[in-house]
Amino acid sequence: MGSVRKASAWLGLVEDNDERYYDDEYAEGAQTGTGPAWVTDPRVQVAAEAAEETDRRIATVTPESFRDARAIGELFRDGVPVIVNLTTMDPTDAKRVVDFAAGLIFGLRGSIERVATRVFLLTPADTQIVTEAAGRRTDGFFNQS
Repeated sequence: MGSVRKASAWLGLVEDNDERYYDDEYAEGAQTGTGPAWVTDPRVQVAAEAAEETDRRIATVTPESFRDARAIGELFRDGVPVIVNLTTMDPTDAKRVVDFAAGLIFGLRGSIERVATRVFLLTPADTQIVTEAAGRRTDGFFNQS
């Protein structure tokens, strides 16, 4: 796989056909939840009023075209972390939105992280992302070896 193709696959703009990164055992053992399914609005969804008072909001945006990028910019400019879901977009428009988001995070000193294929998390400069490895504890109750 060429470097341009790898970069496009990382950005989620093309299908990643490289099978060496997939774990079939994990997919076979996946369990489905018995609770109610998560339903999200295909446009913008922001947490409840109580969360706004304590500045604990995360917005989810699923743009349909590049015109919807303005909603992403306004939320991010207000200091709200934004999850951008580009799975329903045309690949050329999705690339434009990723370019817009890259300029947005550069200008406002934020960060961008790929969460899944064609799904990105934009976080303002004052937000810390805790990764799985950083959240894992090596002492205490869970380390019973």
